[in-house]
Amino acid sequence: MKKLALISLVLPALMFSCDDKNEASDAYGNFESDPVIVSAQGQGQIIYLNLQEGQKVGKNQELGVIDTMQIYLKKLQLESGKQTINTRFQTLDNQINSISIQIQNAEREYKRISSLLNDGAATGKQKDDIEGSLHLLKAQRKALESQKATLYAEKKGINVQIAQLEDQVKKSRIINPIEGIVLQQYKRQGEIVGPGQAIYKVANMDQLILRAYVSGYQLSELSLGAKLKVRIDAGDEIKELSGEVRWIASEAEFTPKIIQTREERVNLVYAVKVAVENDGSLKIGMPGEIKF
Repeated sequence: MKKLALISLVLPALMFSCDDKNEASDAYGNFESDPVIVSAQGQGQIIYLNLQEGQKVGKNQELGVIDTMQIYLKKLQLESGKQTINTRFQTLDNQINSISIQIQNAEREYKRISSLLNDGAATGKQKDDIEGSLHLLKAQRKALESQKATLYAEKKGINVQIAQLEDQVKKSRIINPIEGIVLQQYKRQGEIVGPGQAIYKVANMDQLILRAYVSGYQLSELSLGAKLKVRIDAGDEIKELSGEVRWIASEAEFTPKIIQTREERVNLVYAVKVAVENDGSLKIGMPGEIKF
């Protein structure tokens, strides 16, 4: 009789506990992430790619390189042209310096002739001749300086082209933008890629988003930042995690076909996003439930 009495006390408690675990959830959905599709910025053959699906990668980690040989050869050609311009600069500087010295001598001679002409020891023709020579030398120096300005513009253009090539070389490195897991790989080592072509998809799995759907009358129970329970299947049991409401749709939509609830489905629902810290048990596409 004592045993029967004990059983009669424990059994209702167990039934209450089971009922609490099996209590219907308020909304249902699937886990998703915000993946990043990493695309090629350069063009050419992928000569190196350290990548495989399921691999954990770090932010700013270099995972591969696109062939840059043609870019390198073009840069060598431009560097050679730049060196030629530097040589022409040196030649023009020497010529300008030489003419400047001649102009200084001609100006001294012009002053001397002008002084002699005032004393009657020189003729007007001598003054005109030296003045003409002086004008000619100045015109020659101006022409050389004009050539030098043209070379400056040409050298600036080459520097811009070299900077563009260096940028292309930089963009030929495949740099991972975020820390996460490689979800899908689209290109392999040895394949040819062009700008904009997808190479792989990566997502941060430390925190996943449960995209669930609630009916209109349930909206009053939700608010941004609200804490709630998230339930997932764990074998024969239901596992509970903590979640936070990050987004609530402003417009209703028809219930997605993938959502199968324990209650009768409604026609119009509102999507909500609940952020859940991933303890390793969450996977993209996994179904989940929320309890307000």
